[in-house]
Amino acid sequence: MTAIPGPLQSMVFRNADLPELFHHTDAIAVARQREAVNTTRWQLILLVAGTVPAALPWRAEIAGRLQLSDCAAALAYLGVLIATYLTSRRKAKSHWQLNRSAAEFIKSMCWRYSVHGSPFDTGTQHPEAVFANRLEEGLQELRKVGWSDPRDRTADSGGLITDSMHALRDKAFTVRKETYVRDRLIEQRSWYRRRQEVSRRATVVWSTTIAALTALALVLALFRAFSVGQSFALTGVLSAAAAACLAWAEMRRHHPLISAHSLVEKDLESMQVAMETTLNERQWPRAVFETERIVSPQHTDWLARHQM
Repeated sequence: MTAIPGPLQSMVFRNADLPELFHHTDAIAVARQREAVNTTRWQLILLVAGTVPAALPWRAEIAGRLQLSDCAAALAYLGVLIATYLTSRRKAKSHWQLNRSAAEFIKSMCWRYSVHGSPFDTGTQHPEAVFANRLEEGLQELRKVGWSDPRDRTADSGGLITDSMHALRDKAFTVRKETYVRDRLIEQRSWYRRRQEVSRRATVVWSTTIAALTALALVLALFRAFSVGQSFALTGVLSAAAAACLAWAEMRRHHPLISAHSLVEKDLESMQVAMETTLNERQWPRAVFETERIVSPQHTDWLARHQM
């Protein structure tokens, strides 16, 4: 955390100012996400690769019996089975989602504590104890559904309240409001806006790819139906590739996330206007609580699931 020169010593509060528990959990979430995404990617690639040998016009044999191309297909399918088995054992996707929920929950609670958001408003008695209790209660709920606390494997994960959190909490209301709006609310708005653009580009790319592969498969199927030219075994490969692209796009959920992120970004814009204009100190704790609810992964996931 750094101080900006001025009469009220405005502060910059970043992720680096959050406790080590957040950083441990966030790192695990990133690693598990990468593992889950890469595993799915390779499963789809291998499934498509397994269809290629059947489409090849030539056959390579060893000792007049062993077909090398068919062996390659068998290895590809074996790779899919191995990846599926490892996925069921390691549960990377569920660990990714649980650790992401835990990391965002910790981050949200830290912000609420630091800027006097509900339930850590100015009148709270022993806010440090209340913060620790509320944080542990929330993490306990995640443990019940399978979250593994990194503190169980780390000798020293640091305290739950950092010096920067203490310093920001001790600042005047105007400083806390400015810091929260700039470093939390506006940062989140920018993140959701960037994700919308990423999702839009990805939607265009994958929709175009699926359409192109399907159209080419249709053309080859029509040629074959009307006995035009030779047999086009490539149709199966194109169909598998189109199906793999569709499965990938559905797994990444680009289309529903565009709408969900857009709605969240608009809600945050409304909150920003209110915080910068009409909101007073008495209304502040509830407004912070509502903002943190809006940016929670659970809220975004709910919006994505209910988009038409």
